[in-house]
Amino acid sequence: MLHVFVLEPRLWGHIDAMGQSENDPSPHILVVDDHREIRELVAQYLKRHGLRVSVAADVAAARRLMRTHAFDLVVLDIMMPGEDGLAYCRYLRDNADVPVILLTALAEETDRVVGLEIGADDYLTKPFNPRELLARIKAVLRRTRAMPPSREPDAGGTLAFDRWVLHIDRRELADEAGVAVALSTGEFLLLSALLARPNMVLTRDQLLDLTKGRAAAAFDRSIDNQVSRLRRKIEVNPKDPKIIQTVWGGGYKLAAKVTSR
Repeated sequence: MLHVFVLEPRLWGHIDAMGQSENDPSPHILVVDDHREIRELVAQYLKRHGLRVSVAADVAAARRLMRTHAFDLVVLDIMMPGEDGLAYCRYLRDNADVPVILLTALAEETDRVVGLEIGADDYLTKPFNPRELLARIKAVLRRTRAMPPSREPDAGGTLAFDRWVLHIDRRELADEAGVAVALSTGEFLLLSALLARPNMVLTRDQLLDLTKGRAAAAFDRSIDNQVSRLRRKIEVNPKDPKIIQTVWGGGYKLAAKVTSR
């Protein structure tokens, strides 16, 4: 079934038949969709608004382009013949550091949830307005480019802070006496994100991205609730936190020295 791409005729513009230079500093977007009309119209619109665009009709073509080009973001349709968008999104999360916006069918809520769970940065349902796609691309690029650098350890390492040690491979937090404290998956991901960037302020949006929790983005207090639960487990006095501090108007930071073991 072909889903209509909503684009006002006066905005169609003209496709640049000469291509675009890799030396162009504009963000380079890869659009992966098996519907030629959607690919071309999306490419037209994004190019007219200052972005470089490459297109692929399926995941196999996208893989070839990824080997020869550096992309700043991938717009990825879920329902495609051969390898589908969810499988490729999972591959990108495991093997590349590029943000992904999924295109989904309006009725496929399960696909949207799964896509966010495996690491997509955002999603848009078909049919869609190109203005909204452009706005979402710009928002994701702003978040990812503003992300502080990570100091993450090897997967099997440990991070020591304050009176705690986090065992990355076991996903286990222990106190100075070696007593383990149970962490939920969300608490582990949140603590790992903070420990990888000690004394750096992370906004709520950045923490949502780092913990792959964009599915919860509609709930304004989701990160705040996670922080509160984590504080109850690691702070001497959760009401006067010394380890995870609130930066008013900014977000949160881990105010402790972190060492790798």
